[in-house]
Amino acid sequence: MAPNDIAPPSPSPAGKSVRFDHSTSTAGVGRAFGFLVHDVSRLIKRRFERRARQMGLPITRQQAAVVLNIASHEGVSQAEVATWLGIEPIALVRMLDKLHEEGLVERRLHPTDRRVRTLWLTPAAAPVVERILAINEAIRHEAFGGLPPKTRDLVINFLCQIKDNLALQEEVAGERAVDGASETAPGTREA
Repeated sequence: MAPNDIAPPSPSPAGKSVRFDHSTSTAGVGRAFGFLVHDVSRLIKRRFERRARQMGLPITRQQAAVVLNIASHEGVSQAEVATWLGIEPIALVRMLDKLHEEGLVERRLHPTDRRVRTLWLTPAAAPVVERILAINEAIRHEAFGGLPPKTRDLVINFLCQIKDNLALQEEVAGERAVDGASETAPGTREA
């Protein structure tokens, strides 16, 4: 049984557990936005890694994200890529070590700051980038199967707006934390 098929029991007025009926609500666990986004992300990752193995591409989805980021921003610093991916720099270093061993990425010293390493793709990475893009396109086609193009565009636009909304809230929360203000919502008390 999939995690979304399991409904948590909810207490009844008499104190007994009652199974939640998803048919009466669109906000049930199985349709909860966060769970759906997580499940879609997990399935995309699984599809990518399966297709990559089938194509003989020794790369994970996250490594592919690193390669594509470097391809679109050659000379980017390791710190910028780690921030973009939302991972700790040490985790990125391990990924970069693997990509370097595969002959795909090289690190260079920054021309004016010796503390900074910049990232560049090797010539051997060009066909890998093409295969990553092909896999991404195939998965996108599978994911949006049966949806009209206008709906696909709306889904992407809605997700971009949701991402921007949440990123703004994170930025505001970070500013509050720096200023020493509480991150609790207005009108609420901390527990």
